Amino acid sequence: MFKKDFPLLGSKVIYLDSAASAQKPKAVLKAMDTFYKTSYSNVHRGTCHLANMATEAYENARYTVALFLNTKADNIVFTKGATESINLVASGYAQMLKPGDEVLICTAEHHANFVPWQQACLRSGATFKVFNILPDGRWNLDDFKAKLSQKTRLVAVAGMSNVLGVLNPVQDIVSMAHRVGAKVLVDAAQSIAHVPTDVKKLDCDFLAFSGHKLYGPTGIGVLYGTTEALASLSPYQFGGEMVDKVTIEKTTFAPVPARLEAGTPPITEAIGLAEAINYMDKIGFTTIQKREQALFEKLIAKLQHIKNIEFLGEPKYKTGLVSFNIKGIHPNDLSAILSKENVCVRVGHHCAMPLHTFLGIKASLRVSLGLYNDSKDIDAFISALNKAIGFFK
Repeated sequence: MFKKDFPLLGSKVIYLDSAASAQKPKAVLKAMDTFYKTSYSNVHRGTCHLANMATEAYENARYTVALFLNTKADNIVFTKGATESINLVASGYAQMLKPGDEVLICTAEHHANFVPWQQACLRSGATFKVFNILPDGRWNLDDFKAKLSQKTRLVAVAGMSNVLGVLNPVQDIVSMAHRVGAKVLVDAAQSIAHVPTDVKKLDCDFLAFSGHKLYGPTGIGVLYGTTEALASLSPYQFGGEMVDKVTIEKTTFAPVPARLEAGTPPITEAIGLAEAINYMDKIGFTTIQKREQALFEKLIAKLQHIKNIEFLGEPKYKTGLVSFNIKGIHPNDLSAILSKENVCVRVGHHCAMPLHTFLGIKASLRVSLGLYNDSKDIDAFISALNKAIGFFK
């Protein structure tokens, strides 16, 4: 239905790796190309008509993202990706944390929301704590409650696991964390393209996501923060645009979000991200979720008939993606054969080594859906997978 909007998918490619990075619609490519051809300039720094046009387009993109998250433009910081967004917050907290403080995350976190907090604790002397998941892939909320304490300063969790495909009960975590005075960062890199994200409803303090998983370009990410939360962060980088006044003796900094956006920002990428959001808004999350759920149910139903399949977590709690292994066959071998059939999937630990260690495996094969996938893609994948399994009999 929507595949025609994505130029790369006009061939025989079966793309089932949207959890790693989504394909780009024509509207996004056109918006970025038009900006480069007709109104490119640096932003905020000039008075010529091109500079004014570029600045207006860039700030309009910020406004578009803010509406998408149900917040104000001043609460949106542009970064180069979710990883930088999380590192920006972790860098600030590394300066605020002290011995005796605690940071609490889940064992299923992507490395981008695991390593920065581990390192922040190492630098500050704070305690790094991890709560586990249940065998079915859901959060172990009893374990979370047992490890949450009055010493917890920050909780960092994903809205959706990039390996397990489980939509997590973020609001419950936020409520419990706030009761002990802890702030909460939500890594929405996976969930952002699958479910509506309302930061006021979530009541989180920070939220991060990448443009490239939302059908936008690479090189652009978003950090949302409440006014109070963003103001508490020291600048992550220093340079042009983020200053108020610079003298030989000292430098004072601009208010947020400018204070956290040093240097020339990802201007064209922000415009591309805004167009991706506009594209999704035209389709609507109701349509997106309905289509994805129908496809996912078909995918799971067909996979469950495959002999010796071992799912990571229970399929009934998943949405949008599924990770699994076929007993006796290395996932790398399966992926290599699938690639020869023009089927693109992901294999490995998916930047979630602690999770795979917890599950007692080294790697898995992951299939993830995007709004451009259809029933023919599922049929082609299952056919190719059966062919690959048959190769090892």
